[in-house]
Amino acid sequence: MLVAGGLSAVLALGACSSDDDGDGGSADGGSTDCADFESYGDLSGKTVTVYAGIVAPEDQPYMDSYKPFEDCTGATIDYTADKNFEQQILVQAQAGNAPDIAIVPQPGLLQQLVATGAAVEPPAEVGANVDEFWGEDWKAYGTVDGTFYAAPSGASVKSLVWYSPTQFADNGWEVPTTLDELQTLTDDIVAKGDNKPWCAGISSGEATGWPITDWMEDMMLRVGDPDVYDQWVAHDIPFNSEVPTEALDAVGNYLKNPDYVNGGIGDVSSIATTTFQDGGLPILDGACSLHRMASFYASNFPEGTDVSEDGEVFAFYLPGKTADDHPVLGAGEFNLAFADRPEVQAFQTYLSTDLWANNKASASSEATGGGWISANKGLDPANLVNPIDKLSVDLLQDPNTVFRFDGSDQMPAAVGSNAFWKQATAWITGQSTKDTLDKIEASWP
Repeated sequence: MLVAGGLSAVLALGACSSDDDGDGGSADGGSTDCADFESYGDLSGKTVTVYAGIVAPEDQPYMDSYKPFEDCTGATIDYTADKNFEQQILVQAQAGNAPDIAIVPQPGLLQQLVATGAAVEPPAEVGANVDEFWGEDWKAYGTVDGTFYAAPSGASVKSLVWYSPTQFADNGWEVPTTLDELQTLTDDIVAKGDNKPWCAGISSGEATGWPITDWMEDMMLRVGDPDVYDQWVAHDIPFNSEVPTEALDAVGNYLKNPDYVNGGIGDVSSIATTTFQDGGLPILDGACSLHRMASFYASNFPEGTDVSEDGEVFAFYLPGKTADDHPVLGAGEFNLAFADRPEVQAFQTYLSTDLWANNKASASSEATGGGWISANKGLDPANLVNPIDKLSVDLLQDPNTVFRFDGSDQMPAAVGSNAFWKQATAWITGQSTKDTLDKIEASWP
């Protein structure tokens, strides 16, 4: 039976009763209907183990969102988080002691886990829910060699440019809707002469350079198209071929132009030594006007910053070549199972519903003020309190959006989390586009 839930069935995140009438008292004094969980049956005494890399405080909303399932079915969900999840889950799968369900953050890692032979296919209800609530692109990322394994979970949007609505209003600047308009806006800011238009930072310890990979991926979707992007990620076209070269040069048009960067921080070379967390902060004092960074960047502004459409800082969609082009670069997680016991399949089904997505969004809004979104089309924006979350969900739910997952996360580790990062850093400090892409191409295993 397909358990879709429906927006009308969004549960209060308190205790729920599994008594005969399916209606009981909640922890906050309200009541919650367990009717939407009846198809899962009585799972009393059963335990489902969940393993993830999502640690405190972001882990609490996950556990809160599981509670209605626990209270209405009698099952226990045992959640464990580990900062070394990506290494440990592979070890566990290969050793035959994997958890019942893992929250996997990358399609590449998902493929590696399936290759161990330990993963199991979900019940048909999960696939049906994904067909209903997500686009084909998302289902494809949970599919390995033509077999569907994992429903999507959370998501993030990377195709955003942070700015100051106050500064824009004071100067009469409009949010651009095309790449040409973005270029015109950049030149207008330079002409005004009060500040450099762009600010950026790519320092991130051993991961230094990753923000440039996001920049290049966004430009691959714009100077090329999603099909070419897919070919590039799969290495069906060389890393140093025509479109990737044009894309990195398009990034350089902004980040390597001394007239455009690095507002409030330094010259072009300062991008390499500025942490990604600090890169966009000069927007607050007007030293720069634009900062390309993902939706999660909202948490880097000081506590009390008004992040809203009319506030101190907000974000707009990084536009396509035309106003009708709507590629969105992002990331997300997937729920992969390693057991097919009835209680595991029931919980995996719950995680694929709009009911769970709304419970999780509500829990995140209550516990941390937001910061969690999903591409689930059944997610009600009313359950989001964070304006950036609402903007991101609007983009993900837009029927014109063509979503593509972060490319470096799908490439072999020798490329995506090694050569790409390192050579991007060398590029911002002076290495040519040709030498940069040639060296990344040579690293492909």
